[in-house]
Amino acid sequence: MKQIIAIVRPFLAEKVLEALRLSPLQACTVREVKGYGRQKSYLDQYGDSEYSLAYLPKVEITLWVDDARAEETMRRVVEVARTGRMGDGKIFMLPATAVAEVREF
Repeated sequence: MKQIIAIVRPFLAEKVLEALRLSPLQACTVREVKGYGRQKSYLDQYGDSEYSLAYLPKVEITLWVDDARAEETMRRVVEVARTGRMGDGKIFMLPATAVAEVREF
């Protein structure tokens, strides 16, 4: 099993989740985060407001998928989340080496 962490622009989060709706995910979590990458303090446009702070709003989508579907899921996220501009986000794929359900522990 793989854990995929996608950090995307807030206005694209719903589109990413909709694109993954029919994918065979084991689990999914979504949370609002703030951060910066290579753009550091560059201005960025989000809707009608400009952000000049070092930390920009993003949405973190964490997915758990079977190994066979991991690459396909990652490609689908990139297709939907890419605008071609700086600050589109990051995607990380990690091995999920141990998984246990709390109710079964």
